[in-house]
Amino acid sequence: MERTTPSTAGGLGIALLTTLLTLPTASAAATLEELRERGHIRVAVADEVPYGYLDAEEEGRGAGPEVARPLLEQLGIERIEWQVVDFEDLIPGLEEGEFDMAAAEMAIRPERCSRVLFSEPNTSYGEGLLVQAANPHEIHAYDHFAAREDIRAAVLAGATQVDILRAMGVPKDRLVMIDTNAQAVDKILDGDAEAYAGTGLTVSQLAEQDARVEVAQNFIDPEVEGELVRSWGGFAFPPGAESLRDAFNEVLLDYRNTAAWEETLNGYGFTQDDILNAFRFDTEWLCGRQ
Repeated sequence: MERTTPSTAGGLGIALLTTLLTLPTASAAATLEELRERGHIRVAVADEVPYGYLDAEEEGRGAGPEVARPLLEQLGIERIEWQVVDFEDLIPGLEEGEFDMAAAEMAIRPERCSRVLFSEPNTSYGEGLLVQAANPHEIHAYDHFAAREDIRAAVLAGATQVDILRAMGVPKDRLVMIDTNAQAVDKILDGDAEAYAGTGLTVSQLAEQDARVEVAQNFIDPEVEGELVRSWGGFAFPPGAESLRDAFNEVLLDYRNTAAWEETLNGYGFTQDDILNAFRFDTEWLCGRQ
């Protein structure tokens, strides 16, 4: 073992200190006042129609961005810098300070609430299945993937559907992870998966892109431990951004009582039942449920 002399130890200490000082660290969450002074906010989406995506002009579209835009304007933030990331990178990106907010209608779930801050619900949505046209494998429910060894489900990495399917007893080897929903159609047509499990709205949007796939008819809504599965989507903020989240909540709760909010959601395919369900629970309850 090499002996460390006092001079060597001092050199190592300086080198270690220099290394620690140069390591990247997560930046503190910006306050509302700081964002106003900066003049813009960085908002992330996951390229999911109809929840949050960018159009050809790089403008945010979908239920999240279209609701966020007027609310941020009310808060005095003049400009939005939109960013697209993979769904599974939304929470890490918020934690690392890569953006100031996510407008992806991410489902509000306890494990996510322990990492980031959520607004009150903006949307509510149920589940669905995308299958090959005419549904040759006769897949109508999530629990079919637990009971049958001949079928696999494509799922978006990091999405709620992974947890739902696993809770229903579906083994990992019957789940095919994809990075974006756009990959779902190819996975089915290439034979890598027999279906795609996602929210009903996403499934409907994907079915419109290619006549060789369709929404599974007679779909059986999944239940976990006797409870019907439904998600409540909200805006997400970095840890430490309570003041920004609280200010956003104040204008969001007022906006949910306007015709403009309802028309926006209707325009992106949300049903009247979806809209009414958005009021069913608050974020405190959703974050605390077991």
